[in-house]
Amino acid sequence: MKNLILNLLLLCISISGYAADSLTTDTAANKPVFTIVKQNPITSIKNQSKSGTCWDYSTLSFFESEILRKSGKTYNLSEMFVTNKNYMDRAIMTVRLHGDMQFEQGGSAYDVLYVLKNYGICPEEAMALPGTMYGDTLNNFSEFFQVMPAYVRTLAKTSNKRLTPAWKKGLQGIIDAYLGTVPETFTYEGKKYTPQSFAASLGLNWDDYYSFTSYTHHPFWTEFAVEVQDNWRQGPSWNVPMDCLERIIDNAVMQGYTVAWGGDVSDDGFSREGLAVLVDTKKFLDIEGSDMAKWLKLEAKDRKSKVKDLGVNVPELTPSQEKRQEEFDNWELTDDHGMLIYGIAKDQNGREYYMVKNSWGETGDYKGIWYMSKNYIIAKTMDFMVNKNAVPKDILNKLGK
Repeated sequence: MKNLILNLLLLCISISGYAADSLTTDTAANKPVFTIVKQNPITSIKNQSKSGTCWDYSTLSFFESEILRKSGKTYNLSEMFVTNKNYMDRAIMTVRLHGDMQFEQGGSAYDVLYVLKNYGICPEEAMALPGTMYGDTLNNFSEFFQVMPAYVRTLAKTSNKRLTPAWKKGLQGIIDAYLGTVPETFTYEGKKYTPQSFAASLGLNWDDYYSFTSYTHHPFWTEFAVEVQDNWRQGPSWNVPMDCLERIIDNAVMQGYTVAWGGDVSDDGFSREGLAVLVDTKKFLDIEGSDMAKWLKLEAKDRKSKVKDLGVNVPELTPSQEKRQEEFDNWELTDDHGMLIYGIAKDQNGREYYMVKNSWGETGDYKGIWYMSKNYIIAKTMDFMVNKNAVPKDILNKLGK
């Protein structure tokens, strides 16, 4: 009897183990296996940490890649130089408009281009490293963005009849205290520079960079400033039909260029592990055997977990011009995050992805790299910046360029 019981227990354990192995195999079968189609050189992965500066990290990374493509030289440019200049400019504009403008941590690719063009830039080591001004090892803007906006709002809404020049000095002191002082001169590789002369030495033409978007509330083949709060400088984007977005990105990557992308990462199909797909919720629920009401009641993290489990077998929507416009008008397509597109890959099912460099450190399954399906990128793009020489000729001709 004891032997019989022992054998039964061993059988149960064996069956249980087999079931677990089968589940693991099924889950593993859903995990993407990528084949790289094209991959362009990029600089190191950085970590914006607890700061809303993705726009800064992604766009400076874009310009670092531009320098690398053009000269073969690797630079580590200072994000804190850009934020220092940009926050001061944004504060001045907020006060000028009596507070009728958002003053937050975010920004746009155009902000970085503007700073490079008008103020210059310095290498990372020419300023205090992120976080070190307040005893941290990475950015943490939690205190900074309690102090500074309060200062700006107080001035913007003051009942005083006039302002004195002193407020700008006071604000610059706050910015410098948290971000470090912008150097007037510095030495790099044995040569003395100003920020302006250093920017000029990088060998880039700041007029070579165009921004693109795709919406129907403005005419195609014209420029307009995308109406989001962080585009406070009113940086213009060329408005092109949706299919041109993919053509431009594909052409850029295949010709050796990168793309500074800004868009929405709040969708259920975007995971923290390094994958993004444009989920067709209806088809997904059919597979899962659930209904929409139950799906909507789930926490966002639980919905994302279910999408993750299905992996490369998640059914995808096909983006449409009408859906892009509807989501933008309804505040569903939001200006969440900036990243750098630098490659193209395919999974084992043949689905195509853009390889994207993030600024959250070496996190996720791919150590700071995201694989975002082409459908996701096209559907969720707010706008992107690219070298004009990477744009297909027929598109440039329609722009009159």
